[in-house]
Amino acid sequence: MAVALESLAAEAVVLPIGSGDAAAGDAGRLVDAARRRFRVDVLPGSEPPPLRVSTTIPRSVGLGGSSALVIAVLRALCDHHGVVLQPAATAELALSIEVDDLGIAAGLQDRVAQCYGGATFMEFGCSPPRYESLDCTLLPPLVVAWREEAAGHSGAIHGDLRERYETGDAFVRHSMAELGELARAARAALKSGDADMLAHCADASFAARSRMMDLDPRHLEMVHIGRAAGAGVNYTGSGGAVVCVCPPRCDPIEVEQALRAASCGVLVVWSTQSGVPSPIIASDRSPLPGRPASPAWSPLTSGSCREGGAWNDPPRP
Repeated sequence: MAVALESLAAEAVVLPIGSGDAAAGDAGRLVDAARRRFRVDVLPGSEPPPLRVSTTIPRSVGLGGSSALVIAVLRALCDHHGVVLQPAATAELALSIEVDDLGIAAGLQDRVAQCYGGATFMEFGCSPPRYESLDCTLLPPLVVAWREEAAGHSGAIHGDLRERYETGDAFVRHSMAELGELARAARAALKSGDADMLAHCADASFAARSRMMDLDPRHLEMVHIGRAAGAGVNYTGSGGAVVCVCPPRCDPIEVEQALRAASCGVLVVWSTQSGVPSPIIASDRSPLPGRPASPAWSPLTSGSCREGGAWNDPPRP
């Protein structure tokens, strides 16, 4: 399960023909790969125009920054050429670009969350996978936190987990199945308005992660800070950012202040149910073309265009 945040987003803008692409480094690699695959798989023979990309998603902290850039480019090119790609197809293509073309170990979760927008439940235990949009207004307040100085490339973690899963590691396989059950429990908790159970699911998902791998003490400190303030806490992905789920007994402002005191970057996410209108949480519609949002919250998993960031557990092997 994941929630896309519109305040953390990547944007791709089509430039006049003859302009150079305004992207370099890792962002340039992602843009170039997405443009190549669009020309091959989406609109053969087309000549994708130059693009300018930007992002407000902290890089390499587990908030879906790379996938957001890829999807933003795909959406901008589709909009420019008048092509329609369904959300599931866009997510599959974005994953293929990163995994097959760029050698990045990743899963579908962030990409599905970003393509569908809002809150999305993902069931990977069936074929084809099943995706369900959920009501964002049922969410309790969330506090997302990260430390840029403790950023890490999630691909290394995902690659190791995938290898262990594929070689039959019984403990990893059991843990991934446990994460799937927790995702289903989190979905039920959200639908019933049980914020305490949702926070418990976040804690239990973190516990499953901690049993599968060694965790950075700087990331663990954020988890402990959130829990001390009464929140259920889990990683947003595998780069070190965390999400704090705040049930009624927990004051999200206290959580925010405690994390800021520890020099963390912090984003407080209010649902409309909380009575505090906020532009930072995605509605349950898809993000605007060209603007994929960051997957900001996924307590559990079974494994211009803006694209937002997300909160997710280890990807499905």
